[in-house]
Amino acid sequence: MEVNEYLDVFIEESKEHIQSLNDHLLELEKDPKNINIVNEIFRSAHTLKGMSATMGYQDLADLTHNMENVLDAVRNNKLELNSDIIDVIFNAVDALESMVYDIIDGGEGRLDVTTLVNKLDAIQSGETLSDQKASQKTKVTEESTTQKLDLDEFELTVLQQSNEKGYKNYQVTVQLQETTLLKAARVYMVFGIFEQIGEVIKSVPSVTELEDENFDFDFSVVLVTKDSPTEIEQKVMKVSEIKSVEVSELDIQQFVQEQQETEVVENNEQQEDTAANDDKSQSKRPLTSKTIRVNIERLDALMNLFEELVTDRGRLEQISADLRHNDLQETVERMARVSSDLQNIILNMRMVPIDQVFNRFPRMVRQLGRDLNKDIKLEIVGADTELDRTVIDEIGDPLVHLIRNALDHGIETPEERKAKNKPEQGTLRLNAYHSGNHVFIEISDDGAGINRDAVTKKAIKNGIITAEQAESYSDQQVYQLIMESGFSTAEKISDISGRGVGLDVVKNTIESLGGKISIDSELNKGSIFSIQLPLTLTIISVMLTEIEDEVYAIPLSSILETAIIHKDKVMTAHNKQVIDFRGKVVPLVSLKKVFEVPGEEKEDDYYSIVIIRQGERMVGLIVDSFIGQQEVVLKSLGNYLSNVFAISGATILGDGKVALIIDTNALIKK
Repeated sequence: MEVNEYLDVFIEESKEHIQSLNDHLLELEKDPKNINIVNEIFRSAHTLKGMSATMGYQDLADLTHNMENVLDAVRNNKLELNSDIIDVIFNAVDALESMVYDIIDGGEGRLDVTTLVNKLDAIQSGETLSDQKASQKTKVTEESTTQKLDLDEFELTVLQQSNEKGYKNYQVTVQLQETTLLKAARVYMVFGIFEQIGEVIKSVPSVTELEDENFDFDFSVVLVTKDSPTEIEQKVMKVSEIKSVEVSELDIQQFVQEQQETEVVENNEQQEDTAANDDKSQSKRPLTSKTIRVNIERLDALMNLFEELVTDRGRLEQISADLRHNDLQETVERMARVSSDLQNIILNMRMVPIDQVFNRFPRMVRQLGRDLNKDIKLEIVGADTELDRTVIDEIGDPLVHLIRNALDHGIETPEERKAKNKPEQGTLRLNAYHSGNHVFIEISDDGAGINRDAVTKKAIKNGIITAEQAESYSDQQVYQLIMESGFSTAEKISDISGRGVGLDVVKNTIESLGGKISIDSELNKGSIFSIQLPLTLTIISVMLTEIEDEVYAIPLSSILETAIIHKDKVMTAHNKQVIDFRGKVVPLVSLKKVFEVPGEEKEDDYYSIVIIRQGERMVGLIVDSFIGQQEVVLKSLGNYLSNVFAISGATILGDGKVALIIDTNALIKK
């Protein structure tokens, strides 16, 4: 069989089956007696096994075969499911996913799955997993405490000079507890101690990988200091969640000799591998794919050209309407249809549903809930909300950080919740939606909330604000303090509900995308972190409205409805005009007054109103008249006019007029 011909199909179907396995396993965990779910998982595993064997990916086929055996025993009532077994199956699914991604990257989908296969065999034969866990844990510990150092010539010279000046060179290996959730924060605190007592010359893994939490639970550094090994160990052990510290003196001469011997052995092995690979490459056919990766800058250039085309299309439509020439009208209509299709293609190339980010959170929440002994329900709303792919690539890590923070420090344990007369099961809710020219992502929990007094006290102590400033701050301003970079330098962060660990990184990432984050919270009720991101695509659908002789464009995505209201229906509440809109009191905002449009007040018994909404909040905008819907190109007003209230940009209409585009979110917040 020509494997390459079916590779794309295999990859896409494998990804679908793996996502299905994950989803159904989460369901099965909640309802372990449900044989229908077991059958669904079995079918996915069975199909994946058959596809893998046909394509020649034997490791994939072997692992799914063993999974299949366990599932078969469950559905035939020979085996009873428990959380340990589901954990092993989850790990097997993770391994399958790694193998599929290896195939996508041009590999052969190989992975050492011996341990997993042994566990699945043991489950099938009715053995317990406790012994295996213990032996595996010991092995991991042994491996993790022996980090290999590789020092370059410069680093060796620094270490030799430090020796000559009376300093000692140590290799310090620190192992974090396996329950540590915010590993980067602990590493940061340990490095703070190292910098106080000496200088770190080398870190394994690198500092960047440590900041990104791209390591297991241990790391090694080469430290130059005058402190003794005992003093180093005692100081590092003061940091919470540290399991062990090993300090050994580094003999530079001996290290250089060992490194030279290792290099000789590695060179010999590399030569042998190269020869073997040369033989393989002659017989191996290159894998091809029908998809290609396109540089995002090329897509931007394509979008810019299309924006010009949309402007010209509007101009042509206007000319065609004025001249009323049949042939011209037919040509323009055809051009409009073709350009509309072209627009959809370009938009689809850049837009992807946020589900691609959200679909990894059910697993993460499940695992964290178990680690923290908390009962947590995850609700996801708006997973089909589409985002520009550049935003999707960047938004994952900040969301992970906020979710972990909410689970770790926001939602209480079942016992604590019971004492507060709350349901024992806490709820974490992810909500994504479009509003105006923005996408909103809300992470809310019904946990402990943020203690304003504790945050204020900590901010004053850390010198972020003064006591006088604290008194004048609103609640939201105080909550924003937990995102200041100097906020979380204290030795014990959990004193203030834990909010603040690395949140400055989240804030910086979101702001670098042109977005912003706001926080609302109520003590013992919960917190809402709301992320507002710009919709970076510049072609939007709007409702054109008229105020005097000026045209204003309101984004369709934020419009709920348009209405004509008799002035007798307008009421007054808190000195503001309001209307009763389908049982809800909706405030009215006159765009003529907001934008100070010159002109006399018209004698008319009716108001033309555009109802806009953001989340649960609604506002009615009063305009003179509606013109109609149109697709327009959003253009920035430039740096000089970047702070104009409630205006997000401008566009050129078909008749050459400039229309301002309204920022509905700013009007709702007013």
